Amino acid sequence: MIILSVDLGKARTGLAISDITETLASPLAQISEKNPDRLIERVSNVALARGVDLIIVGLPKNMDGTEGESAEYSRDFAKKLKEKTGILVRMQDERGTTITAHNYLNATNTRGIKRKNVVDSVAATIILQNYLDSKNPKL
Repeated sequence: MIILSVDLGKARTGLAISDITETLASPLAQISEKNPDRLIERVSNVALARGVDLIIVGLPKNMDGTEGESAEYSRDFAKKLKEKTGILVRMQDERGTTITAHNYLNATNTRGIKRKNVVDSVAATIILQNYLDSKNPKL
């Protein structure tokens, strides 16, 4: 099964994709789009072109586990994406993924424009890898 993950942002959205064995997540793309309808169209096109079987959308919960306006936006986006593609969409808690992505980029000394161009796809990769790891726990 091929799984696509989405780290939804207001200006930039990161995408990551799994290998067919559902073991490894890899960064795929970053989409710069503020219009929600055009963003759904672009993500749908990627999912359909890649033969995706499942889409994971990051759910931005507050640190105390509650959900706010951003979570509502993500749930609405996920619903519309499912309607547009016909592909099953699941939500995945994304607390701390952007911070972790910045830490990875710090460790690799990725700065400036290069960092801005990859941070969202790295966050999407972390969201997807967390999903894969929870589904296939190591013995």
